[in-house]
Amino acid sequence: MTMKIAINRCFGGFGLSPRAEALFRRTEKVKPDDEYFSVYDIPRDHPILIKIIEKLGNAAWGDHSVLRIVEVPDDVNWYIEEYDGMEHVAERHRVWE
Repeated sequence: MTMKIAINRCFGGFGLSPRAEALFRRTEKVKPDDEYFSVYDIPRDHPILIKIIEKLGNAAWGDHSVLRIVEVPDDVNWYIEEYDGMEHVAERHRVWE
């Protein structure tokens, strides 16, 4: 089995369009005036986030983002690595110093 993860594939950083953010807020019942809510806090494997990006396509992209869904095996201990906003999914490894 695999899991889906949302990443940004251009320089600039992850972001959602106002339409995608509004849809997420509505679906997850986030109050419109909730000043503590940020799209940057949404887990990138959140099923609603994935569905919105898949449904809206490039209409889900923020101002400086090109969003992609990548699939990784379920048993991978993953994290998102980025450089200047360009992201990829990497697997965590053990490190000793």
